[in-house]
Amino acid sequence: MGDPKKPKKKYETPRFPWRSDILQSELVLLGQYGLRNKRELWRAKTMLSKFRGMARSILSMPADKRARLESLLLGRLKRLGILPENAVLDDVLDMTVEDILERRLQTIVFRKGLAKTPHQARQLITHGHIAINGRVVFSPGHLVKKEEEENITYAPTSPLNNPEHPLRLIIEAAPKASGGEGK
Repeated sequence: MGDPKKPKKKYETPRFPWRSDILQSELVLLGQYGLRNKRELWRAKTMLSKFRGMARSILSMPADKRARLESLLLGRLKRLGILPENAVLDDVLDMTVEDILERRLQTIVFRKGLAKTPHQARQLITHGHIAINGRVVFSPGHLVKKEEEENITYAPTSPLNNPEHPLRLIIEAAPKASGGEGK
Protein backbone atom coordinates (compact mmCIF):
# COMPACT_ATOMS: atom_id res chain seq x y z
CA MET A 1 0.00 0.00 0.00
CA GLY A 2 2.80 2.43 0.72
CA ASP A 3 3.46 5.21 3.14
CA PRO A 4 1.33 8.33 2.48
CA LYS A 5 4.40 10.50 2.99
CA LYS A 6 6.25 8.76 0.17
CA PRO A 7 4.23 9.01 -3.04
CA LYS A 8 5.21 6.93 -6.04
CA LYS A 9 7.61 8.60 -8.44
CA LYS A 10 5.79 9.62 -11.62
CA TYR A 11 8.81 10.15 -13.85
CA GLU A 12 11.89 8.40 -15.14
CA THR A 13 15.19 10.21 -15.46
CA PRO A 14 17.16 10.17 -18.72
CA ARG A 15 19.45 7.20 -19.34
CA PHE A 16 22.34 9.46 -20.30
CA PRO A 17 21.81 12.61 -18.23
CA TRP A 18 24.97 14.47 -19.28
CA ARG A 19 24.63 14.38 -23.08
CA SER A 20 24.87 17.97 -24.21
CA ASP A 21 22.24 17.64 -26.95
CA ILE A 22 19.67 16.29 -24.47
CA LEU A 23 20.53 18.98 -21.91
CA GLN A 24 20.17 21.69 -24.56
CA SER A 25 16.81 20.43 -25.84
CA GLU A 26 15.50 20.10 -22.27
CA LEU A 27 16.49 23.69 -21.46
CA VAL A 28 14.70 24.96 -24.57
CA LEU A 29 11.49 23.15 -23.54
CA LEU A 30 11.79 24.41 -19.95
CA GLY A 31 11.93 28.00 -21.16
CA GLN A 32 9.32 27.65 -23.86
CA TYR A 33 6.68 26.08 -21.58
CA GLY A 34 7.69 27.84 -18.33
CA LEU A 35 8.37 24.62 -16.44
CA ARG A 36 9.70 24.89 -12.90
CA ASN A 37 12.26 22.11 -13.16
CA LYS A 38 13.25 19.15 -15.30
CA ARG A 39 11.12 16.76 -13.26
CA GLU A 40 8.02 18.32 -14.84
CA LEU A 41 9.48 17.69 -18.28
CA TRP A 42 10.51 14.13 -17.36
CA ARG A 43 6.97 13.49 -16.13
CA ALA A 44 5.57 14.46 -19.54
CA LYS A 45 8.20 12.32 -21.28
CA THR A 46 7.32 9.35 -19.08
CA MET A 47 3.62 9.82 -19.82
CA LEU A 48 4.41 9.91 -23.55
CA SER A 49 6.56 6.79 -23.21
CA LYS A 50 3.72 4.91 -21.49
CA PHE A 51 1.19 5.92 -24.16
CA ARG A 52 3.56 4.82 -26.93
CA GLY A 53 4.34 1.56 -25.11
CA MET A 54 0.62 0.79 -24.84
CA ALA A 55 0.19 1.51 -28.55
CA ARG A 56 3.08 -0.82 -29.45
CA SER A 57 1.66 -3.63 -27.32
CA ILE A 58 -1.83 -3.13 -28.79
CA LEU A 59 -0.40 -3.30 -32.33
CA SER A 60 1.11 -6.70 -31.56
CA MET A 61 -2.18 -8.19 -30.28
CA PRO A 62 -4.62 -10.29 -32.29
CA ALA A 63 -7.45 -8.37 -33.97
CA ASP A 64 -10.23 -9.43 -31.56
CA LYS A 65 -8.45 -8.11 -28.43
CA ARG A 66 -6.94 -5.19 -30.27
CA ALA A 67 -10.14 -3.37 -31.28
CA ARG A 68 -11.43 -2.75 -27.74
CA LEU A 69 -8.10 -1.64 -26.25
CA GLU A 70 -7.34 0.52 -29.27
CA SER A 71 -10.63 2.39 -28.91
CA LEU A 72 -10.00 2.92 -25.17
CA LEU A 73 -6.51 4.36 -25.70
CA LEU A 74 -7.52 6.55 -28.63
CA GLY A 75 -10.65 7.72 -26.79
CA ARG A 76 -8.60 8.86 -23.81
CA LEU A 77 -6.07 10.72 -25.97
CA LYS A 78 -8.86 12.36 -27.98
CA ARG A 79 -10.68 13.47 -24.81
CA LEU A 80 -7.44 15.03 -23.57
CA GLY A 81 -7.09 16.81 -26.92
CA ILE A 82 -3.68 15.30 -27.59
CA LEU A 83 -4.89 13.57 -30.78
CA PRO A 84 -7.43 14.79 -33.38
CA GLU A 85 -10.79 13.04 -33.77
CA ASN A 86 -9.78 11.13 -36.91
CA ALA A 87 -6.57 9.70 -35.39
CA VAL A 88 -5.51 6.08 -35.69
CA LEU A 89 -3.21 4.00 -33.50
CA ASP A 90 -0.13 4.82 -35.60
CA ASP A 91 -0.62 8.50 -34.68
CA VAL A 92 0.10 7.60 -31.05
CA LEU A 93 3.59 6.48 -32.09
CA ASP A 94 4.15 9.84 -33.83
CA MET A 95 3.35 11.92 -30.73
CA THR A 96 6.00 14.16 -29.20
CA VAL A 97 6.48 15.54 -25.70
CA GLU A 98 5.32 18.94 -26.98
CA ASP A 99 1.88 17.45 -27.67
CA ILE A 100 1.52 16.65 -23.98
CA LEU A 101 3.07 19.92 -22.77
CA GLU A 102 0.57 21.86 -24.93
CA ARG A 103 -2.31 20.35 -22.91
CA ARG A 104 -1.04 21.60 -19.53
CA LEU A 105 -3.19 24.24 -17.84
CA GLN A 106 -0.21 26.58 -17.63
CA THR A 107 0.32 26.50 -21.39
CA ILE A 108 -3.35 26.91 -22.23
CA VAL A 109 -3.73 29.90 -19.88
CA PHE A 110 -0.78 31.55 -21.64
CA ARG A 111 -2.07 30.68 -25.14
CA LYS A 112 -5.56 32.04 -24.33
CA GLY A 113 -4.04 35.38 -23.36
CA LEU A 114 -4.96 35.26 -19.68
CA ALA A 115 -1.28 35.81 -18.83
CA LYS A 116 1.60 37.64 -20.50
CA THR A 117 4.18 34.85 -20.16
CA PRO A 118 4.16 31.14 -19.29
CA HIS A 119 5.81 32.03 -15.98
CA GLN A 120 3.06 34.51 -15.14
CA ALA A 121 0.48 31.86 -16.09
CA ARG A 122 2.09 29.51 -13.59
CA GLN A 123 1.98 32.18 -10.89
CA LEU A 124 -1.69 33.00 -11.54
CA ILE A 125 -2.60 29.30 -11.30
CA THR A 126 -0.69 28.60 -8.09
CA HIS A 127 -2.13 31.74 -6.46
CA GLY A 128 -5.67 30.60 -7.24
CA HIS A 129 -6.64 33.13 -9.91
CA ILE A 130 -7.56 30.58 -12.62
CA ALA A 131 -10.67 28.38 -12.66
CA ILE A 132 -12.02 25.63 -14.91
CA ASN A 133 -15.83 25.53 -14.99
CA GLY A 134 -15.85 27.84 -11.97
CA ARG A 135 -13.65 25.48 -9.92
CA VAL A 136 -10.25 26.90 -8.90
CA VAL A 137 -7.33 24.72 -9.98
CA PHE A 138 -3.97 25.19 -8.25
CA SER A 139 -1.87 22.78 -10.34
CA PRO A 140 -0.09 24.23 -13.40
CA GLY A 141 0.56 20.69 -14.65
CA HIS A 142 -3.14 19.78 -14.77
CA LEU A 143 -3.92 18.19 -18.15
CA VAL A 144 -6.92 20.02 -19.58
CA LYS A 145 -9.55 18.01 -21.42
CA LYS A 146 -10.73 19.26 -24.79
CA GLU A 147 -14.25 20.11 -23.57
CA GLU A 148 -12.87 22.03 -20.55
CA GLU A 149 -10.63 24.26 -22.63
CA GLU A 150 -13.18 26.94 -23.47
CA ASN A 151 -14.28 27.13 -19.80
CA ILE A 152 -10.91 28.36 -18.49
CA THR A 153 -11.33 31.83 -17.01
CA TYR A 154 -10.29 33.91 -14.06
CA ALA A 155 -11.68 32.55 -10.79
CA PRO A 156 -14.93 34.15 -9.59
CA THR A 157 -13.29 35.02 -6.24
CA SER A 158 -10.18 36.49 -7.85
CA PRO A 159 -9.61 40.24 -8.06
CA LEU A 160 -8.50 39.62 -11.66
CA ASN A 161 -12.12 38.83 -12.51
CA ASN A 162 -12.67 42.61 -12.66
CA PRO A 163 -11.89 43.81 -16.22
CA GLU A 164 -10.57 47.09 -14.80
CA HIS A 165 -7.83 45.35 -12.75
CA PRO A 166 -4.42 46.92 -13.58
CA LEU A 167 -2.81 43.55 -14.36
CA ARG A 168 -5.57 42.69 -16.85
CA LEU A 169 -5.08 46.02 -18.57
CA ILE A 170 -1.36 45.27 -18.93
CA ILE A 171 -2.02 41.73 -20.21
CA GLU A 172 -4.58 42.90 -22.76
CA ALA A 173 -2.31 45.70 -23.98
CA ALA A 174 0.79 43.48 -24.29
CA PRO A 175 -0.11 41.63 -27.55
CA LYS A 176 -1.06 44.89 -29.26
CA ALA A 177 2.20 46.56 -28.24
CA SER A 178 4.37 43.69 -29.53
CA GLY A 179 2.75 43.79 -32.95
CA GLY A 180 1.17 40.35 -32.65
CA GLU A 181 4.48 38.54 -32.60
CA GLY A 182 3.78 35.24 -30.83
CA LYS A 183 5.23 31.79 -30.74
